[in-house]
Amino acid sequence: MMSVDMQRIQTYLSEHAGEAQELLERLCRQPSISAQNIGIAEMANLVETLLQESGFSTQKLVAQGSAPAVFGEIRGRSSFTLLLYNHYDVQPPEPLELWESPPFEPTVRDGKLYARGVADNKAEIATRLTAIRALLALYGELPITIRWLIEGEEEIGSVNFDAIAEKYTHLLQADGALWEGANFGDNGRPELMLGAKGLLYVQLDADGLGVDAHSGSAPILPSAAWKLVQALATLRSPSGKVLIPGFYDAVKEPTEQQIAALAAQDDTEEQYKQAYHFEEFVDGLSGLELRKRQAFAPTCNIAGLLSGYTGEGTKTVLPARAMAKLDFRLVPDQDPEDILAKLKAHLVTQGYGDIRITAFDYCRADMTPIEDPFVQRIQAIAEAFAGKPAEITPLGGGTLPLLESLRKRVGLPGLSAPGNAAYWGSAAHSPNENIRLADLERAVQFNCYLFASLGEA
Repeated sequence: MMSVDMQRIQTYLSEHAGEAQELLERLCRQPSISAQNIGIAEMANLVETLLQESGFSTQKLVAQGSAPAVFGEIRGRSSFTLLLYNHYDVQPPEPLELWESPPFEPTVRDGKLYARGVADNKAEIATRLTAIRALLALYGELPITIRWLIEGEEEIGSVNFDAIAEKYTHLLQADGALWEGANFGDNGRPELMLGAKGLLYVQLDADGLGVDAHSGSAPILPSAAWKLVQALATLRSPSGKVLIPGFYDAVKEPTEQQIAALAAQDDTEEQYKQAYHFEEFVDGLSGLELRKRQAFAPTCNIAGLLSGYTGEGTKTVLPARAMAKLDFRLVPDQDPEDILAKLKAHLVTQGYGDIRITAFDYCRADMTPIEDPFVQRIQAIAEAFAGKPAEITPLGGGTLPLLESLRKRVGLPGLSAPGNAAYWGSAAHSPNENIRLADLERAVQFNCYLFASLGEA
């Protein structure tokens, strides 16, 4: 590992400064909104072209009418094979009026690059591709074999990823996998994420009347809005405890090793407050207890509410219908289908059995153990690069549906390594999504070091 010639690599990168930003801007100019099926085919073609230009043999992977996933492979010098995962689709840019520059016209302001998808997840495509190009230019070959899968449906729950993984299992064989990546903290410590929570996403629809009524009839007519609000209030306590019977049955306490990893993390509470503009965490949490709840507590979150009149001014109306969207983030051993059944039973018991429930996304949590040899190897490489101890998050708060599929279909250990350029203020999924250009440069350097180190005996 220590024989990697980073001085030579950094000299090359300095001579070719701006390549990663150029690639990233090219990626960000192409809209690729999976929720609206805007630009998906064009984006897949662009990604495949960029891989081919960099020496990859490529093919598009499709299953069950999915958006095309782009697969590329370059054979390397050593026997080690690494599977990389990224996604080329992005979230819708709305509300457009909150953007300070057009979301699909990459714009640099104050050392930051702004565009939809720049942090989630196109920056990492650009940094990994730039690193691969640099190593090929310097050495004429890669130190390892790289297989790279870049899908186009992550932002809509990777609804067809499992079908793709099942159909193309032979292409996904590797010694380890790196998912879309973590980053470096402002303290310079490399961040590793070893898993992600599961997900159950549902829509609740309540009916009260056939049509909206004048609100003067509120004393005698049923309100769909009140019905739904009262049903929602039975799901969770003010402190965040989920009140559905049996919800916590499968939840296990974190291990001593996992707690120790969280205890070793530096405090990022002020960054949260700066990013999201609030004063205090739920229940006044701080320190280790805050990190434990963030990592290991399952949740019931209201993602959206809609009923009645929501425009400017007033309209005195009694809503005929009300709708809510909920997401449940689940921890290992919680089964989303079991949680759905318990949700339905709970609403019936509470007298809300006529509320319709539509389930959209199901996904189990998945987590690679801290002691896994592949995790240990990536940790050692990241710490050697940074000269600082890694911060390890056993279970991230988001969801990566691919993890369950990779574990089930291929049995791969995996994690997120600090090869992305996103940071705590990137505003992924929000207006004015951005990265810091200095982080882009460091991510390229790290990916070069990572790939080269994995090729060492």
